[in-house]
Amino acid sequence: MSLSHTAAEYMLSDALLPDPSSSRAKGLRLELPSDRLLKFVTVGLPLCLVSLAFAREFSAGSQISCFSPTNFTGKQSAYTDTACWDSLIHHGFDAEGRAITKSLWALKVFPYSLLVVAVLMYLPYLLWRYSAAPALHSDLLFIIDELDKSYNRSVRLVQHMKKVQQASAEPEQFWEEYERARQERYFEFPLLERYLTCKQRAHGLVLIYILRNLLLLLFLAATCLYLVFLHLNIFFQDEFSCSIKTGLLQAEPHIPPLIPCKLVFFSIFQLISLSVGSVYVLLIPVVIYNALQLCQWDKGLLSVYEMLPAFDLLSRRMLTCPLNDLNLILLFLRANISELTSFSRLSAVSALREATANKEDIDTVVDFMTLLGGLETTKPKQQ
Repeated sequence: MSLSHTAAEYMLSDALLPDPSSSRAKGLRLELPSDRLLKFVTVGLPLCLVSLAFAREFSAGSQISCFSPTNFTGKQSAYTDTACWDSLIHHGFDAEGRAITKSLWALKVFPYSLLVVAVLMYLPYLLWRYSAAPALHSDLLFIIDELDKSYNRSVRLVQHMKKVQQASAEPEQFWEEYERARQERYFEFPLLERYLTCKQRAHGLVLIYILRNLLLLLFLAATCLYLVFLHLNIFFQDEFSCSIKTGLLQAEPHIPPLIPCKLVFFSIFQLISLSVGSVYVLLIPVVIYNALQLCQWDKGLLSVYEMLPAFDLLSRRMLTCPLNDLNLILLFLRANISELTSFSRLSAVSALREATANKEDIDTVVDFMTLLGGLETTKPKQQ
């Protein structure tokens, strides 16, 4: 008998989780995987394409090619290219023959506008990082530690129950005391439960998260509208007529009134704008999906922790509106599931409970540990 008792003690001691290391605080993910993907794409894509555009500009030299008259010298042709690139104004005529001008300066500042777009896309991340991430980090660290400690408390409770049962002269009286303690909820973990209930009544984190997604959605839509405006007004005109008869050259008779020019980089800018616009349009449903995740409870995680005593009360309270900090914290707990050591243990216990013939004998992890500890021989059968 002593050998079986010793084996049961070793099993229960092995079921205890090790003390959390200091690396847990550093390894917590304060962004959901979809949010991290959005940040990398929305910020990295315009920066990457802008760097390619600048590399093309530095390697190719002049971004404009003007067809100067044949009597122009090399310096005059170079001056023509520079003057037309600096002005970037198209001179034409309407249907009635009146002179009109059209500025093409949007093409000149297009790479810099993409830099502004990248900065705007980074602002929602900064909002989340400095206004919500510190509080979320504290919440996650406390809840993860308490969930693991709650599991360890259940195992230590069974260890104590095993010692008391072995020292008890009347096993039936011991199990009656155990059932009375369960009915009076002596096995609760009130600190964690009340903390989660308090988070269910808070809305600070979820409001910041919704604001982050709304800002990102606004910036994505504004960028797409800006690119559509460029395509409708400018990105179909790679040739224009330039006038250099200004200043000291205004009275020169040998200079033609208009000089045809062609934009060398035009196709590159078209490709960049189409790439950014199409990717951003595809990301808009992703942002909407991230916001809609908060419209329903994520019960999959804490359903496993219902194996711990008193967590059934939390499930009953999840019938309220899911737009609160607790639902958001559950999403981040799922993203940090690798830091939650007790989850894998309880998942295995839940799977074993589903495979057990007499499911009524296993309600909590305490019941499962009592079976592992060899107490099933004296536990009275439930009718």
